[in-house]
Amino acid sequence: MKQQHGFTLIEIAIVLVVIGLLLGGVLKGQALVTQGKIRAVAQELESVAASLLNYQSRYQALPGDDNRAAGRWSAVNGNLDGNLSGNFNSLTDTDESRLLWSHVRHAGFIGGDTASLVQPANAAGGIIGVEMDAGVSGSGSTSSIDLPGLVVCASNLPAKIAEAIDQQSDDGLPGKGSIHGFKQSSSLTLGASSPTDSASASAYVDEANNLYTVCRKV
Repeated sequence: MKQQHGFTLIEIAIVLVVIGLLLGGVLKGQALVTQGKIRAVAQELESVAASLLNYQSRYQALPGDDNRAAGRWSAVNGNLDGNLSGNFNSLTDTDESRLLWSHVRHAGFIGGDTASLVQPANAAGGIIGVEMDAGVSGSGSTSSIDLPGLVVCASNLPAKIAEAIDQQSDDGLPGKGSIHGFKQSSSLTLGASSPTDSASASAYVDEANNLYTVCRKV
């Protein structure tokens, strides 16, 4: 009869150690990727906010709202009313939140095609956009803006990324401070209903496929 040989305890132990090392490497790699996205999105928000302030300082007008842009470049003017029309993810080319990107690109504050009105992508697979006022609580005479003023928003952020950005630059609470988080019902695309039309989330919930839009004051 043929003699059958099994694995020794030492061989099994070696295999388990190798599997453990591989699994640990995969988990560590995923953590590094997530941390990289957190840093990248936070930097994108900071960079766009700085671009808006630099543009306003140089030209005495908000990009998108600037009514002298056409005289400087081949760009469409805003109406210089001190406001910024349109949602941060607008697809309407006449919205000032959309014209803004042509203005800041022409001015050299961000890179990209100067003729393009398209909002840039963020590191988490969403977009970076700008709008005036974010989030509405209540209705009728009791309604109020959650985050008033000029805001920069990043969409399609998993809860752990949204919360980390909030914690690093603010208080970690989605409904308070200078950074607010808004829960999305699904992955947000350009032109879709803006989640900032709704109230801020009560908490960042890291479950299933929860996605958030984070907005910070400029």
